[in-house]
Amino acid sequence: MSRIGKKPVELPSGVTASVSGQTISVKGPKGTRSFTATDDIDFVVDGNVINVKPRGNSKRARQQWGMSRSMVANLAQGVADGFKKDLELVGVGYRAAMQGKDLKLSLGYSHEVIFEVPAGVTVSAPKPTEIVVEGIDQQLVGQVAANIREWRRPEPYKGKGIRYKGEYIFRKEGKKK
Repeated sequence: MSRIGKKPVELPSGVTASVSGQTISVKGPKGTRSFTATDDIDFVVDGNVINVKPRGNSKRARQQWGMSRSMVANLAQGVADGFKKDLELVGVGYRAAMQGKDLKLSLGYSHEVIFEVPAGVTVSAPKPTEIVVEGIDQQLVGQVAANIREWRRPEPYKGKGIRYKGEYIFRKEGKKK
């Protein structure tokens, strides 16, 4: 039995859910999101609690059970509070600034990197060495943050690069004479 799937999903205040067929729609103050589950899963909405149940005891139904419950919980959290990823720029001359809707990055290349922000995500640069990625879709927020980080990953010798806030960088010792 799925330990995650057995837990009911409690909706925060101001969030409503509706089920039509295999699709569950969650509406809250930050927007509306929906998730379509496989035929192996049933959603039961009782007031502000959503229960996810498998339709059988097949291996596929048990596999989808916990994942579907996690997806519904993420939908509820996203439309209520949203998701946020903080990035730090570490290195001499590494800077970030917003240029209209695009993010302009100075990362030590011979040119500046212009990162086009996709729809559904808000990117801001409160300080020249900080980037904040926010949105209601957890997967999209994480993917955008990973795409920004990909331009200059932290290196292990000096620790320069774009890192997640609080990320530990394993440091290596340099050459010795």
